[in-house]
Amino acid sequence: MRWTDSLSGLTGALSALAVTDAQGKTLDADAAFEILSGWVRHCAQSKGRLYFVGNGASASMASHFAADIAKMSGAPAEVFTDPALVTAIGNDDGYENVFAIPLRQRMRPGEVLMAVSSSGNSPNVLRAAEAARELGGKVATFSAMAPGNKLRALGDLNFYIPAKTYGMAESGHAALLHHLVDLFPKAS
Repeated sequence: MRWTDSLSGLTGALSALAVTDAQGKTLDADAAFEILSGWVRHCAQSKGRLYFVGNGASASMASHFAADIAKMSGAPAEVFTDPALVTAIGNDDGYENVFAIPLRQRMRPGEVLMAVSSSGNSPNVLRAAEAARELGGKVATFSAMAPGNKLRALGDLNFYIPAKTYGMAESGHAALLHHLVDLFPKAS
């Protein structure tokens, strides 16, 4: 594959961003980012937390953007990637619960979960989104690959890019999350 093919593929995937709400209604991307940034601002003002979850590269992205958004918005952020936490819960309660269990211990109504999954079908990310909804949290999902992935139906806001490869999905999600961070002037 040539570089221009990769560039064209990523540009095409990002240009085809589809955002839906909890009822499946299509939203304008800028309006959706305004809603999401409003949730973050509310958390910053009320000291409510933002939570980020993902696996593999999406876990790295979750950690990266939890730090960036906390720094820029002033909202406290958490990511559940501590090896002791993940392995203890995975061993005792199953890997599908590694995010849902700590989320159930911490999340309060009105706080925000940002769930990142290229496939949109990771059981542990799905359980986290379900737990957040049950707890009265707001859920923003970032998925790719198949348009009918399960995660895309679990968020209050669902950001979906039709990327065909993990590299394109991960690069696209990074672009979306960087855009969110860039909506905030640095917190003092």
